[in-house]
Amino acid sequence: MNNVLFWLVPICSVIALVFAWFFFKGMMKEEEGTDTMKRIAGHVRKGAMAYLKQQYKIVGVVFLILCILFAWMAFGPGLQNKWVWVAFLSGGFFSGLAGFIGMKTATYASARTANAARRSMNDGLKVAFRSGAVMGLTVVGLALLDISLWWLILDEFVEDVNASHKAIMITTTMLTFGMGASLQALFARVGGGIFTKAADVGADLVGKVEAGIPEDDPRNPATIADNVGDNVGDVAGMGADLYESYCGSILATAALGAGAFAASDLQLNAILAPMLIAAFGVVLSLLGIFMVRTKEGASQIQLLRSLDRGVNTSSVLIIAASFLVVYLLGLSYWICGSIIVGLITGVIIGKITEYYTSHAYKPTQEIAKSGETGPATVIIKGIGTGMISTAMPVLTIVAGIIFSYLFAAEFDITKMSMGLYGVGIAAVGMLSTLGITLATDAYGPIADNAGGNAEMSGLGKEVRQRTDALDALGNTTAATGKGFAIGSAALTGLALLASYIEEIKIGLLRLGETTIEVGGKAIDTATAGFSDFMTFYNVTLMNPAVLSGVFIGSVMAFLFCGLTMNAVGRAAQKMVNEVRRQFREIKGIMTGEAEPDYARCVEISTKGAQHEMLFPSLMAIIVPVITGLIFGVAGVMGLLVGGLGSGFVLAIFMANSGGAWDNAKKFVEEGNLGGKGSETHKATVIGDTVGDPFKDTSGPSLNILIKLMSMVSIVVAGLTCAYSIL
Repeated sequence: MNNVLFWLVPICSVIALVFAWFFFKGMMKEEEGTDTMKRIAGHVRKGAMAYLKQQYKIVGVVFLILCILFAWMAFGPGLQNKWVWVAFLSGGFFSGLAGFIGMKTATYASARTANAARRSMNDGLKVAFRSGAVMGLTVVGLALLDISLWWLILDEFVEDVNASHKAIMITTTMLTFGMGASLQALFARVGGGIFTKAADVGADLVGKVEAGIPEDDPRNPATIADNVGDNVGDVAGMGADLYESYCGSILATAALGAGAFAASDLQLNAILAPMLIAAFGVVLSLLGIFMVRTKEGASQIQLLRSLDRGVNTSSVLIIAASFLVVYLLGLSYWICGSIIVGLITGVIIGKITEYYTSHAYKPTQEIAKSGETGPATVIIKGIGTGMISTAMPVLTIVAGIIFSYLFAAEFDITKMSMGLYGVGIAAVGMLSTLGITLATDAYGPIADNAGGNAEMSGLGKEVRQRTDALDALGNTTAATGKGFAIGSAALTGLALLASYIEEIKIGLLRLGETTIEVGGKAIDTATAGFSDFMTFYNVTLMNPAVLSGVFIGSVMAFLFCGLTMNAVGRAAQKMVNEVRRQFREIKGIMTGEAEPDYARCVEISTKGAQHEMLFPSLMAIIVPVITGLIFGVAGVMGLLVGGLGSGFVLAIFMANSGGAWDNAKKFVEEGNLGGKGSETHKATVIGDTVGDPFKDTSGPSLNILIKLMSMVSIVVAGLTCAYSIL
């Protein structure tokens, strides 16, 4: 990269990692509390690390097999760039590392948050939020470091006489480390989600409903497994998830920039633009993080505003930064419009999610009120609310796609390459302040674990009230974070569709296909546009291959959710039976004279997660390959469109339903509608139990599924070109 501005990217990545270390050290200086608090935190830490170690062993085997396959494709028939297998491996490694660091931080932060809450709510919020910031800053820091290092490596070793074509080769190769990140994220989300929800269901159904004790009561055998699950699912899984979302948006936009500006002197600047916007976002996220604080006795609305202050400040300032980036790179100011559209789209989706999932607002309160007539009405109301909640995010994304396209194309709809570049850079704009938005997300499970620690340690009622308030806030911020991830998946998914065509172009050139026939004319493959390839491969709604792909892609989202929901159900059945057995056979649990066998519950969740996560995750790799080999490029395009459309809507429905059910339970537990122990409370606990795999297993995994199918299609594009039947 001959542009000196490029060096801001690795510099900002280092700044992010330095501040992540600074916040981690600050958290570690906090007191962990009483001996009981330390002992409980130690149990959770040990269980989380043991699970993650086992998961990485299984994932490592899958990565090794795929690396061998990719190496064969590159060095055997020459269907891929020879760097693909290494890039794939590095993407998975950094994704896993981001999740590991975030989870390690969270396991140390929960007891310290509970102890800080003994002093004041603001102290508890500060410890939890800045510990969450470790995750946010680690993700953006590692992502930008990985991207900048790979650019330097490929720029040095990829040889091509044509500088413009070299840039396209580099950016499409870099997309393959996005596949590694996506695959690792899917394993982390699915495995962690199955673990945490199996434990959560056992703790809720047997502990709360049958035994009448809190889920975090030390007498509840599943409580340690539940707290471990919060870390391996909601922290490690979420960190890997948003790492791949962040990388995917930047890399897809860079690849589109390389193609859209191929004939321009601004090609390298167009590639650099998404990286620089993300780099400025790091600095502005740091500013927002330092602005988060609250006062004692703050309501849910006030707590939300304290977080919004930091997020909104960062978002407004990134708009100014985007104008500076565009000015310095000499690009059209119209592109700034696309960036602003992405930011606004993200904020609107976040606010809609907040409205439908926070118990400060009417939809969640109505779900809680429906509990007065039993669990059936709670479930019906929650499903209905979740379905209704999809309408506004979908319309928001539609508007975001249209306006980001039009701004970048300067309102000339025929400039398809520029328009698609605008859609990609809108996704970058949405995730540009991920350092702070992910901090608000990771904060949630830390606050949840802090509440569990406070309950098990027997801290005072005032402390528990503070941690409950912080936990309820965390449910909303977690749902908002999922909304950001799902929204960015929609925009990035569209950008990846365009990147797929670029990779098909390179695949044809590798096979020696220097021309394609379009409308009876021979067109040079290297200079053919998107519409030329659409015509060449007959990508129209009248092509049965496209329609077949659309149906397969649409059902993929439902099949994936069905498999993961059933996986949670099977693991949860084992957990429920185990918790019942312990209450029945271990005398003295309920009187506090005997300690439950926590380790056995952790073991059940671990085995269930490891066994159940493989098939749904591998399905996301196998289906795009088979679709490409049977239905060709047209079928793959249909597959990706169908998966994007159904997956996006289903993900919003599941995330919002689950979040609303959870906070409806919290609303009752705060003393409303009869309070804890009432029939209404029991009804909302059952609703929350149904919603657990919705919001923490199946729903948040869908946005990864959407992008992983696109990434896999891009990586095996050469295989599709060479061997497809149709």
